[in-house]
Amino acid sequence: MQEQLVQKIVEEVLQQVLKNQPSPHDDGKIPIGVSARHVHLAQAEVEQLFGENYQLTPKFELSQPGQFAAEETVVIAGPKGSIERVRILGPARTLTQVEVSWTDAMKLGVKPPLRVSGDIKGSSPVTLIGPKGSAVLTEGLIIAQAHIHMSPSDGLRFQVVDGQSVQIKVQGIRPITLSNVLIRVSERYRLEMHIDTDEANAGLIQQGALAEIINGQAIEAITVKERPLVVKQPPVKQSVYHFDKKLLSQLEVLEIEAQEIVVPKKTIVTALAYDKLRELNKKLTIRSE
Repeated sequence: MQEQLVQKIVEEVLQQVLKNQPSPHDDGKIPIGVSARHVHLAQAEVEQLFGENYQLTPKFELSQPGQFAAEETVVIAGPKGSIERVRILGPARTLTQVEVSWTDAMKLGVKPPLRVSGDIKGSSPVTLIGPKGSAVLTEGLIIAQAHIHMSPSDGLRFQVVDGQSVQIKVQGIRPITLSNVLIRVSERYRLEMHIDTDEANAGLIQQGALAEIINGQAIEAITVKERPLVVKQPPVKQSVYHFDKKLLSQLEVLEIEAQEIVVPKKTIVTALAYDKLRELNKKLTIRSE
């Protein structure tokens, strides 16, 4: 089975395990993770920097399920300078992205935009240097917007929804308030707020400190307690969709607008895909070969 399919199945299993798992923080506090500069690589850049068919080597697991810090590091270079031994975070992604602080950006001689992770279109160029080669990227360097990972049950508890911006406060030697902190809700997330080193230094914040949401800036007066947190589906444009890939996950189920999905007999359907089909009242039909 292809590596991408195995990775997707593993991710779905992790989501299933965490689906009904309560958060360890039930006192309204959110643990903070201070995120130093790091790199996410697509497999193409992994091979460009480390050699053909190279696979990243896990060094230790990160707080979010399935994510790890790799043994491998790279040099990131800009017009005015470079930074060595920048850690790669795995597994490999679909797009290469470099996350730095504003202090790092000044050393490199660039002005990257403040972006949500994954939004790299039109961001700053950067050069990556590895032991077997270099990669010159026309975009991909960003300063990551402060955000909070949480599960759907955490979203209900804090009365916030995915994509919402909130204001948070961190108590300590130098109390600090941060605005426009993005909420990111997924069944595969564990509760944790991510800030960069500049934000941490401003508030003398250390890894594991606790934050509190003080302004949820509610969207369209949504009362989360009154209804489950689900992804809204667009209007149905077709009644039947013929799915021909090797693996049907919950993400594909969400993206397909049709009410009936027809798959080949050999297609693998994940447990979470079945759950999402039932939740959306969609029909799954197995097509005989």
